Amino acid sequence: MTSPASSRKTSAAKTPRKGVAMPADNVVDMEMSTGADSHMGLRLWLRLLTTTNLVQIELRRRLRIEFDTTLPRFDLMAQLERHPEGLRMTELSRRMMVTGGNVTGIADQLEKEGFVARDVDPGDRRSIAVRLTPAGRALFDRMAVAHEQWVVEMFGGLSLDDKSEMHERLGKLKQHLHDSQQD
Repeated sequence: MTSPASSRKTSAAKTPRKGVAMPADNVVDMEMSTGADSHMGLRLWLRLLTTTNLVQIELRRRLRIEFDTTLPRFDLMAQLERHPEGLRMTELSRRMMVTGGNVTGIADQLEKEGFVARDVDPGDRRSIAVRLTPAGRALFDRMAVAHEQWVVEMFGGLSLDDKSEMHERLGKLKQHLHDSQQD
């Protein structure tokens, strides 16, 4: 038998507040956690997030299987590949949007394996720059080719027009978000 208090909690939990989406039944992913009454902006955000997560899960899996590496290691090496002169640890952290401690841990591992080297930054002798070694560049080049093929394959279900339209629209959203953060 249920008490009046528990009965009130149950009915209150199922009654949506105005403007608040009700979670859908049988939630499979974040996107599906919203109901049909959700605001389109929220639904779009969750679709973007879910799609990003699905792509990242597959990239992580393939990097682990094919190269015995992780996505953060790949990302750090990608940043360094774009800057052969090397990057300061603080700049790597900013570009990767992770803490300095995370970057240090990844750089330590890659240095032990001979894929990156640390040098005193000539512009600031108190600062250390990290750069790819020749072995690191060779490994990254192989991983980058595979990574590009995987992404192309994952997006293969979309036509070129679909991809171009999505790219353009997401570019508008990106610019809007960037502009709104400048205010």
